[in-house]
Amino acid sequence: MSELAHVLRPLLPVSDERSLVDLSTGDDAAVYRLSDDRAVVVTVDFFTPIVDDPYDFGRIGATNSLSDLYAMGAEPLFALNLVAFPRKLLDDGILEEIIRGGADVARAAGVPILGGHSIDDAEPKYGMVAVGTVHPDRILSNAGARAGDVLVLTKPLGTGVIATAHKADQVPQPVLEEAVRWMTTLNHGAASALDGLDAHAVTDVTGYGLLGHLRNLLRSSNVGAEIDSRAVPLIPGALALVEAGFVPGGTKRNREDLIEDLTVGPDVPEALQVLLCDAQTSGGLLVALPLADADGLLGALPEGGAIIGRVVAGAPGSITIA
Repeated sequence: MSELAHVLRPLLPVSDERSLVDLSTGDDAAVYRLSDDRAVVVTVDFFTPIVDDPYDFGRIGATNSLSDLYAMGAEPLFALNLVAFPRKLLDDGILEEIIRGGADVARAAGVPILGGHSIDDAEPKYGMVAVGTVHPDRILSNAGARAGDVLVLTKPLGTGVIATAHKADQVPQPVLEEAVRWMTTLNHGAASALDGLDAHAVTDVTGYGLLGHLRNLLRSSNVGAEIDSRAVPLIPGALALVEAGFVPGGTKRNREDLIEDLTVGPDVPEALQVLLCDAQTSGGLLVALPLADADGLLGALPEGGAIIGRVVAGAPGSITIA
C-alpha cells in the first residue's frame, strides 16, 4: 500500500471543485459532481485468473468490478469490459466463456455492458470499468467513521489463500466451491440494506485485505479500531490452508506493511493473523455504523455478516487485535 501511495503522488492534489472523491482518501471509486443532485461514480478493476473455470473467472471479475460502486452507495448504470487475452487462443472458446460469465453477473445486477477494450496479451486478464450515479449528499465514503461505531463485515475471509492453494491443486472441491460462491455474490444486497441506516463509513475488502482496508478507513476518519479476531467470519477450510503454508505474496506484503500500526494480543493464532491480512478478491463490505443500526444490516444479510470490532479514539489507523 505504501509503495502504491508513493507512485500515485503526482496525481495529487486535485484542484477541480467538482471532484467529490479522489485519490486522497483511498476510496473505492472516483466521484464527480454533475449537478446539485447528481454525481457520477466511476471505478475500474481487472486481474489474472484465480480459478481454472473461465466462466467462473468472468463471473468473479464482474462481481468484483461492480463492488466498488456498491461500496460508494451508487446505483450502477453500465459497464465496459476490459480484456487481455492471447490472440492465438481466440478460437478455443475460453474467452467467450469469460465474457459470458461477466455478462451473466451484469445481467443479474441489471447493468448493461455497452462495449469495452481488448488487447493481445500472453497472460489473460479480465475486469470492467463500472459507472454509476449517486446523490452528492448520499455518498458512502470511507472517511466518516466515529469512535463508538461498530464494524460489520458482510462476507467471510479466505479467498486469497484458497486461490493460492488451488493453483497447487491442494484445495478440496467443497472449499473451492464455497470460495467461488462468495466471490460471485454481489454486494448489492448489503449496500441496499444500508438504505435508511446511519452508515458513517464503508469500503469493500479486496487486495489490501481486511486490516489494510480497515487501516485506510481509520486513517481517513482520524480514528483507531479494536478487532475481535474470533468474531471475524472465515470461509471453512481457509485456516487449515494457511497452516499448510498456502499464503499469497500479496497477503505477506499486506502484513509487512501493517506491522507498525498493529497491536496483536498473545492469544491470536498466527494463522488467523495471516487471514486478517489476506488479499481478497470480490470481498464483502466493511461498514462503520452505530450499534443500534448494526442489527438492521445483519438482519438483511442471509449469512456471512458479523460485528467484528469497534471504532475507538486513538492514533489514526491504529488497530488492536484481541
